[in-house]
Amino acid sequence: MISLARKTLIHEWVRFVPVVLAVTFAGLLLIVQAALVLGIFSSAAIYIKASSADVWVGYPGSQSFNYGRPLGPDVEMRLRADEAVSTVEPWRWVDADWHSASDDHGAVTVYLSGLSVEKDAMAFSRLLPDALRQRLRDPGAVIVDSADLTTLGVAEGGLAWINRHPVRVVGVIKGMRGLGGVNVLSSLDTAREIGGAETSRDTYYLARLKNGAAPGVVRQRLMQDRAAFSPYEAWTANEFAARSQNYWLLDTGAGIAVLFMAIIVSLVGAMVTSQSLAGTISASRREYAALSALGVGRWSLTRVVLEQSAWIGGVGLVLAALISTPLLMLAAGQDVPVAMSLPVATGCGLLIFAMAMLASLAAVRTMLKTDPAMLLR
Repeated sequence: MISLARKTLIHEWVRFVPVVLAVTFAGLLLIVQAALVLGIFSSAAIYIKASSADVWVGYPGSQSFNYGRPLGPDVEMRLRADEAVSTVEPWRWVDADWHSASDDHGAVTVYLSGLSVEKDAMAFSRLLPDALRQRLRDPGAVIVDSADLTTLGVAEGGLAWINRHPVRVVGVIKGMRGLGGVNVLSSLDTAREIGGAETSRDTYYLARLKNGAAPGVVRQRLMQDRAAFSPYEAWTANEFAARSQNYWLLDTGAGIAVLFMAIIVSLVGAMVTSQSLAGTISASRREYAALSALGVGRWSLTRVVLEQSAWIGGVGLVLAALISTPLLMLAAGQDVPVAMSLPVATGCGLLIFAMAMLASLAAVRTMLKTDPAMLLR
């Protein structure tokens, strides 16, 4: 019976093409939507993922990176005193308004990040080459994402104003776009000057650990010593990235809405696939009736349908992956926020396969209703 399922798929492949296409396009929608969700909400943690710090220290209870508050100066001393910490680096966060020289652009909300300009600095080290970082040493020098130049109304090398302070775009990088505002990088000195008295203290401290030191152990030690210092909370890099991403994904209306859309796509895909497969099985009722008349049991026929569904789900999954890969690469090349991880890709694959198997239930029901007496009509 197993070979019968494969032979039926091979010799009557035209009949199964609509079902395979239904699974493929349902899977394609699911994969693309998952990549968009992951890409959009991963940008909330771009500051952490693009940096090489092992431990982050910020204000207690910060739900997301962009909700950081000023820290007391003694927090930096506590970090530097830890035996496992080799380097400490401040990060100054400033919410600001950007004005370009063009009259066509109004104020644009920007997130100004004041970074260390030292060689081998941790902040944005995975996106910002040292040579480009050195350009931030000039007063008023800033770097933006190349995809945000149009939004900011400025070209590379152009002049603009942040909170009425003149700045010049000395370079651009890719992959730095964020949620809710445009990310702008500057030196710590430039950020402190632009932020003024309202942001008189640093927002985060990044810590690089010595070889062999476990971030989780250092983080626990820092948390135990909090009572003697100004308020702070410590996270490992992975914990802080997940915290920022999950806040936007699960604790905001936007994240829930996108997840709801993903569920709807899955349900619609399962229904369309189910109807297509049931129609295909219904077209083969006379063949199933003949097998039943020859003494083939209903469980054996059910196994044929289930195996056909498994093959259809597998082929649809492969086609969805082959089509979605170049589409996502094209989107990434056009600065569309898309991302994919192994767990999410595995989850999409399992969901597509489960969708095909669930669709087979309606087909099995159709097959079980087949009466051998219909051959006499």
